[in-house]
Amino acid sequence: MRIVIAGGHGKIALLLSSILATAGHHPVGLIRNAAHAAEVRATGAEPVVLDLESSDVDSVSTALAGADAVVFAAGAGANSGAERKLTVDRDGAILLGAAAVAADVRRYVVVSAIGTDDFDADSDDVMQVYLRAKSEADAAVRALDLDWTIVRPGGLTDDDGTGRVEVGETVERGTIPRADVAAVIAHVLTSGAAVRRQFEVVSGSIAVADAF
Repeated sequence: MRIVIAGGHGKIALLLSSILATAGHHPVGLIRNAAHAAEVRATGAEPVVLDLESSDVDSVSTALAGADAVVFAAGAGANSGAERKLTVDRDGAILLGAAAVAADVRRYVVVSAIGTDDFDADSDDVMQVYLRAKSEADAAVRALDLDWTIVRPGGLTDDDGTGRVEVGETVERGTIPRADVAAVIAHVLTSGAAVRRQFEVVSGSIAVADAF
């Protein structure tokens, strides 16, 4: 499978690219900064420079041509302000979905976040805007005529993956290694599981392959 990953230099994306490449797939990492190309290539992925914030549907759909699936793993980053939470975490996910429709790439997996629908609509706090951005992006993706999956992980850590998770429409708040989030994404992509399903995921006791 040719799988295009937006936010290709992010931690989850790099882990996912490595898993996919090792399994014989062809990951493509979309990156804003050409200086990150070598790190993306080292995972076995093909780097493609494309900035979602300055692109339109036509240019993004061109980058998706021939793909079997697309993953939104981009984010404005922990130190970004409220405005970029909207332009990257919300608008970027919506743009990528629209481009997938235009490019006839039906499979779309979005990395969201746990509890995103519980935001305070009256607050301009950066975290509340982030939750709003993710929630609004997820709603827009659910409305698309695509085989979407929305993954809402708990608090992300850089611990080694355990390969064991808890999955549900809602789960008790908790943490999860980025490596296990990457494993979940790889599983739903390659198995065809969780199509048109949104779920929260944290560390747990069930093997990833059995959780769906």
